[in-house]
Amino acid sequence: MNGKLTTHVLDLMNGIPAEGLNIDLWKLEPERTFIKTVTTNSDGRVDSPLLCNEQFNPGEYELVFYVADYFKKKGVIPAATPFLDQVPVRFGISDMNSHYHVPLLVAPGGYSTYRGS
Repeated sequence: MNGKLTTHVLDLMNGIPAEGLNIDLWKLEPERTFIKTVTTNSDGRVDSPLLCNEQFNPGEYELVFYVADYFKKKGVIPAATPFLDQVPVRFGISDMNSHYHVPLLVAPGGYSTYRGS
Protein backbone atom coordinates (compact mmCIF):
# COMPACT_ATOMS: atom_id res chain seq x y z
CA MET A 1 0.00 0.00 0.00
CA ASN A 2 1.39 3.35 -1.08
CA GLY A 3 -1.71 5.45 -0.46
CA LYS A 4 -1.99 8.37 1.90
CA LEU A 5 -4.39 11.08 3.07
CA THR A 6 -3.37 14.74 3.24
CA THR A 7 -5.10 18.10 3.57
CA HIS A 8 -4.44 21.81 3.55
CA VAL A 9 -6.48 24.92 4.27
CA LEU A 10 -6.37 28.28 2.52
CA ASP A 11 -7.83 31.42 4.11
CA LEU A 12 -9.56 33.07 1.14
CA MET A 13 -10.53 36.17 3.08
CA ASN A 14 -6.90 37.09 3.69
CA GLY A 15 -5.34 35.29 0.71
CA ILE A 16 -3.00 33.24 2.92
CA PRO A 17 -2.52 29.68 4.18
CA ALA A 18 -4.65 29.07 7.28
CA GLU A 19 -1.98 28.57 9.93
CA GLY A 20 -3.09 27.23 13.31
CA LEU A 21 -6.43 25.73 12.22
CA ASN A 22 -7.39 22.56 14.12
CA ILE A 23 -8.75 19.54 12.25
CA ASP A 24 -10.24 16.32 13.62
CA LEU A 25 -10.10 13.09 11.63
CA TRP A 26 -12.82 10.45 12.14
CA LYS A 27 -13.45 7.04 10.59
CA LEU A 28 -17.21 6.63 10.08
CA GLU A 29 -17.54 2.88 9.68
CA PRO A 30 -18.28 0.42 11.13
CA GLU A 31 -18.96 3.09 13.80
CA ARG A 32 -17.82 6.69 14.21
CA THR A 33 -14.29 6.50 15.67
CA PHE A 34 -12.00 9.40 16.49
CA ILE A 35 -8.51 9.03 14.99
CA LYS A 36 -6.62 12.25 15.70
CA THR A 37 -6.51 16.03 15.91
CA VAL A 38 -3.94 17.96 13.88
CA THR A 39 -3.11 21.64 13.46
CA THR A 40 -2.08 23.33 10.24
CA ASN A 41 1.40 24.77 9.93
CA SER A 42 2.55 28.07 8.36
CA ASP A 43 1.82 26.64 4.90
CA GLY A 44 -1.76 25.68 5.88
CA ARG A 45 -0.79 22.00 5.78
CA VAL A 46 -0.12 19.40 8.43
CA ASP A 47 3.42 18.17 8.97
CA SER A 48 2.78 14.56 7.97
CA PRO A 49 0.05 12.56 6.22
CA LEU A 50 -3.16 12.14 8.20
CA LEU A 51 -3.22 8.47 7.20
CA CYS A 52 -0.54 6.29 5.62
CA ASN A 53 0.92 2.79 5.81
CA GLU A 54 -1.10 0.43 8.05
CA GLN A 55 -3.49 3.24 9.11
CA PHE A 56 -4.55 3.88 5.51
CA ASN A 57 -7.62 1.69 5.01
CA PRO A 58 -10.66 1.81 2.74
CA GLY A 59 -13.84 3.27 4.16
CA GLU A 60 -15.74 6.44 4.90
CA TYR A 61 -13.99 9.24 6.77
CA GLU A 62 -14.70 12.75 7.98
CA LEU A 63 -12.46 15.75 8.49
CA VAL A 64 -13.86 18.42 10.82
CA PHE A 65 -12.26 21.82 10.28
CA TYR A 66 -12.58 24.27 13.20
CA VAL A 67 -13.17 27.34 11.06
CA ALA A 68 -14.81 29.67 13.62
CA ASP A 69 -12.01 29.11 16.13
CA TYR A 70 -9.46 29.99 13.45
CA PHE A 71 -11.19 33.22 12.42
CA LYS A 72 -11.82 34.20 16.05
CA LYS A 73 -8.05 33.95 16.65
CA LYS A 74 -7.64 36.27 13.66
CA GLY A 75 -10.14 38.73 15.19
CA VAL A 76 -12.55 38.29 12.29
CA ILE A 77 -15.70 36.87 13.90
CA PRO A 78 -17.01 39.15 16.63
CA ALA A 79 -20.48 37.55 16.71
CA ALA A 80 -21.35 35.04 19.42
CA THR A 81 -22.82 32.74 16.77
CA PRO A 82 -20.66 32.64 13.62
CA PHE A 83 -22.16 31.59 10.30
CA LEU A 84 -19.61 28.77 9.93
CA ASP A 85 -18.35 26.98 13.03
CA GLN A 86 -17.10 23.46 12.40
CA VAL A 87 -16.99 22.42 8.74
CA PRO A 88 -17.31 18.64 8.23
CA VAL A 89 -16.12 17.08 4.99
CA ARG A 90 -17.09 13.43 4.47
CA PHE A 91 -15.34 11.35 1.84
CA GLY A 92 -14.53 7.78 0.91
CA ILE A 93 -11.24 5.97 0.40
CA SER A 94 -11.31 2.99 -1.94
CA ASP A 95 -7.95 2.79 -3.75
CA MET A 96 -5.18 1.80 -1.36
CA ASN A 97 -2.48 3.00 -3.77
CA SER A 98 -3.84 6.52 -4.30
CA HIS A 99 -3.07 9.84 -2.72
CA TYR A 100 -6.26 11.34 -1.31
CA HIS A 101 -5.87 15.08 -0.80
CA VAL A 102 -8.76 17.04 0.74
CA PRO A 103 -8.14 20.80 0.61
CA LEU A 104 -10.45 23.38 2.16
CA LEU A 105 -10.76 26.92 0.82
CA VAL A 106 -12.47 28.96 3.51
CA ALA A 107 -13.77 32.40 4.45
CA PRO A 108 -16.10 33.38 7.31
CA GLY A 109 -19.11 33.17 4.99
CA GLY A 110 -18.36 30.15 2.82
CA TYR A 111 -16.08 27.31 1.84
CA SER A 112 -15.20 24.97 -1.00
CA THR A 113 -13.46 21.62 -1.20
CA TYR A 114 -12.49 19.12 -3.88
CA ARG A 115 -10.33 16.05 -4.36
CA GLY A 116 -6.89 17.47 -4.92
CA SER A 117 -3.70 15.81 -6.03
